[in-house]
Amino acid sequence: MSNSAPGFEKHPGYAVDIETKDVRLRVLAGATVIADSTRPVAVTETKHHPVWYLPLDDVDASIITATETSTFCPFKGHASYWTISTAHGDLEDVMWSYREPFDECLELKDYVAFYTDRVDLEIDGKVGDRVGPGWTEDRG
Repeated sequence: MSNSAPGFEKHPGYAVDIETKDVRLRVLAGATVIADSTRPVAVTETKHHPVWYLPLDDVDASIITATETSTFCPFKGHASYWTISTAHGDLEDVMWSYREPFDECLELKDYVAFYTDRVDLEIDGKVGDRVGPGWTEDRG
């Protein structure tokens, strides 16, 4: 049975590119390491800021709690969210995943992403820009 994304039929020029990267990616909240991975993928989506995804297995399961929050993307599917608890407080709905992604984005299954304007993202030891996911300035 097909689980094709409805968005691509409506917007045939739209692209969601998923590329494996050979880097070490760490996600931190202050001094708390939330995730540490050498298996991330970079997702570049039409007119969106790039987003890093990493395997859920590379996240510290002891500090995450699933929430009831859910959103829908016509290209990737339904997203589920988690709150991260640290010594400095909770970061609500800061991590998400497409548990059953559409066929075109199956590579994202069992991968998670973070609102990088709310956590620090370290790529090969260098802290990345704190730009959250979403539309770029040029939505034309």
